[in-house]
Amino acid sequence: MTSLQVFEKFVPDEAVAYCNNLYETMGFEFKITKSRRTKLGDFRFKPDNKKSIITINNDLNSYAFLVTFLHEVAHLITFQKFTNRVAPHGSEWKREFTNISVPLLTKDVFPPSILISLTKYFQNPKASSCSDPNLYRALRHFDSPTNKLPLNDIQNQQSFIFNKRRFIRMEKKRTRWVCEEINSKRKYLINGIADVEVLEVNS
Repeated sequence: MTSLQVFEKFVPDEAVAYCNNLYETMGFEFKITKSRRTKLGDFRFKPDNKKSIITINNDLNSYAFLVTFLHEVAHLITFQKFTNRVAPHGSEWKREFTNISVPLLTKDVFPPSILISLTKYFQNPKASSCSDPNLYRALRHFDSPTNKLPLNDIQNQQSFIFNKRRFIRMEKKRTRWVCEEINSKRKYLINGIADVEVLEVNS
């Protein structure tokens, strides 16, 4: 499958040529991966062979995939300009993310609900689209139907199944939730974007 065919499969039609041009001009390795519970995508640089690698989860809807792709390309651009001398999601990254995204912030690429949320989001981009509740909900609205919910979307003291174990959601610590495993009473930090199967309260 060519890079153009990959983008035709994963991003909105009107963004295909733009994304493919970024790929061809930036010179990075691009991988589509299985769903990961704690991240939607990532950027890595391997010093041994000086190779830049961007990976994106394969289960994202086309709009979430596009936003995640642009997020990671912005990391690559920032790294090429500053290496590790700046914060991962500092002002430099925010500037690059905004610059490469603005050409796609049109009604031809995004539906109105996402476009409105994205326009507000880019006033001060956060480390993850999941960190912005309005944008996160707008993007998730276009997911395929499922019997699971993101941990962020359930209530405190709600019980749920994650990774075949039962937990109760407790307090939040930045992007993660303190969750108590029901059987062992041990506490764990689980990322708020993790999809969980909701159970009856205190079941």
